[in-house]
Amino acid sequence: MHPRKFATSHPDSIAALMGNGSGALSYQTLERRANQGAHYFRSLGLRNRHSIAIWVTNRTEFFEIYWAGQRSGLYIVPISTQLNAEDAAYIVNDSEARLLICDPAVRSAQDMKRGGKELIAATAILDLSDWQATISKFPDTPIPDEMAGIQMVYSSGTTGRPKGVRITVPDGPADAPTVRAEGLSQKYGFDEHSVLLCPAPLYHTAPLIFSTLPQRKGSKIVIMPHFDAEKMLQWIESYRVTFVQMVPTMFIRLLKLPREVRERYDLSSLQTVLHAAAPCPVEVKRAMLEWLGPIIHEYYAGSEGNGTTSIGPEEWLGKPGSVGKADLGIIHICDEAGVELPIGESGLIYFEGGNEFAYFNDEEKTRNARHPIHGNWTTMGDIGRVDEDGYLYLTDRKSFMIISGGVNIYPQESENLLIQHPDVADVAVIGVPNSEMGEEVKAVVQPMCWEDRGEDLAAKLMNFCRAHLSHYKCPKSIDFDRQLPRHETGKLYKKELRDRYWSTDHEL
Repeated sequence: MHPRKFATSHPDSIAALMGNGSGALSYQTLERRANQGAHYFRSLGLRNRHSIAIWVTNRTEFFEIYWAGQRSGLYIVPISTQLNAEDAAYIVNDSEARLLICDPAVRSAQDMKRGGKELIAATAILDLSDWQATISKFPDTPIPDEMAGIQMVYSSGTTGRPKGVRITVPDGPADAPTVRAEGLSQKYGFDEHSVLLCPAPLYHTAPLIFSTLPQRKGSKIVIMPHFDAEKMLQWIESYRVTFVQMVPTMFIRLLKLPREVRERYDLSSLQTVLHAAAPCPVEVKRAMLEWLGPIIHEYYAGSEGNGTTSIGPEEWLGKPGSVGKADLGIIHICDEAGVELPIGESGLIYFEGGNEFAYFNDEEKTRNARHPIHGNWTTMGDIGRVDEDGYLYLTDRKSFMIISGGVNIYPQESENLLIQHPDVADVAVIGVPNSEMGEEVKAVVQPMCWEDRGEDLAAKLMNFCRAHLSHYKCPKSIDFDRQLPRHETGKLYKKELRDRYWSTDHEL
């Protein structure tokens, strides 16, 4: 289905609203403005398979622009609102966007032109504050040459310059049903009675997908401007939310709320909590299941769309730590040379037979994502293993692996342990230079109370690790940080941390 259907059948139903009361959008209004936006795009010379970039905070206009681009056959490039002007300009230029829409809350259009030179090569720049006045001049009926477009999301750049993931989509009607939307709606029960809470930035893949796909089924989307643990609980109660998509960092922050706060709110409307984006520590997920009951589902996927897995709550209790069995594609675990490994051994995760994709303007990265022998097997660079029943377990990112004295160490295991310590608010484990071993394991900890930092806490945490893990996996040293560099979606910028220790002027 498509939101257009509900503009006719349920015109006054809410497609999206800001949980703080700052805006609401009915399906009828969404249809009208999306059509006007599509005419505006055509007036700029934008045609099917051209690109537009949107640098917009969480607000209802995001959906007006998205659905206008979707019915115009465009690639829609959302830009992180955490980026500075230069980094945003890189994405605009790299994606070959012909229009940039700027939210003044992030950066005005004029700011992108200051300094005596153009930061971007886009055909046009529009301030979001001028969006409605601009499109109001155009017809509110569909453009005659509609075609289905899709998002082109850029990676968050945790290990280098971000790259756009361009998924191959067939040419087809804008309002045609999609297999993905139909499948997810059946799996998780989206319909016109569903209320979904979006606590994460819409420019990120999962929040965008789990907002726009339910809108194809007439659901109501409640938008949080930014994540706040207690406010999430409050809004679930107030709006009788039925579904929320989260990341493990959000779980951890919810669980670290005082018990009396967590028990203050009625969460009985919740039918499904879905999580992904990063491996979830087993004990964290157990605690969430004990709190919310068997409604927590998990999936593993990426912006590339080359394969997915999923696992339900009861299933997970029998396979704790697993991200499930394949829903899309066939899983293969391979070594660096591409040789398939035996069951139970960790290696690069490849999917066979998933969606076709390419990293835009980066043939080398696209080629490196392909299996060296089987060209239709692709990887996102994650390390994992598969058990005898076909369940996948994530080990870590290949790029985060620490090699100390020739031994491969995956930091995720010690991170999952340390985050459970009551004195730890957040943690990252990285490899730092060691003249003898090449690398050694270091933990960078954000303490619950900054005043507790120091040698005593470091010793306590290292002893905690050694009591539960093999010593070679444990940190050899611990540093403290007031705030770890973490993306709003929960993804940790490990490159930024590593650069502190691998710079030539850093002293160990």
